[in-house]
Amino acid sequence: MFGIYLTHPQIRIEPDVPVPRWGLSDVGVARSEAAAQCDWARALTRILSSDETKALETAAILARASDVEVAVLEHAGENDRSATGFLVPDEFEKAANWFFAHPEESFHGWERAIDAQTRIVTAVSAILDEHDPARPIAFVGHGGVGTLLKCHLSGVPIARSQDQPGGGGNLFAFALADRSLACDWTAMELWQGWQQ
Repeated sequence: MFGIYLTHPQIRIEPDVPVPRWGLSDVGVARSEAAAQCDWARALTRILSSDETKALETAAILARASDVEVAVLEHAGENDRSATGFLVPDEFEKAANWFFAHPEESFHGWERAIDAQTRIVTAVSAILDEHDPARPIAFVGHGGVGTLLKCHLSGVPIARSQDQPGGGGNLFAFALADRSLACDWTAMELWQGWQQ
């Protein structure tokens, strides 16, 4: 059976609001609702989310399709970038490139990529270690730590080349039996579901 890691889609950028409290934009809500109509979403038996607003909103929309409760997954938030505060998109992209290229160093006080990877892998693994592998499960979170988790599951070094395309609202699937990657990043509303 399958597990997925899904990133929140488009958000409302509000420079005066702390980033963890940003919510979904109208486009992000519409994409989440489209994904919730997919067969794979209705098959979910468990949904865990980071405690950041945009992830919780995405998870709540999916949860209505599968009639399950969303649980908050501790230590699943995006990499801590609070040291620099809000960065305009061009500056953020440069910073993200640096973050992935230098995983054992900190970008101006950001959480190091290697530490964020250890955190997300530990959080997800703790759930999977006690989860019934016959029951589909979803983790809803963020692109940065999702990429770090994907690198771990794929057995490849941390690299920006493993990052999701298009800036959000993507998922990758993995087999629960052995945690091997089953599909690369795919737009959540376009994924055709688990292929055994």
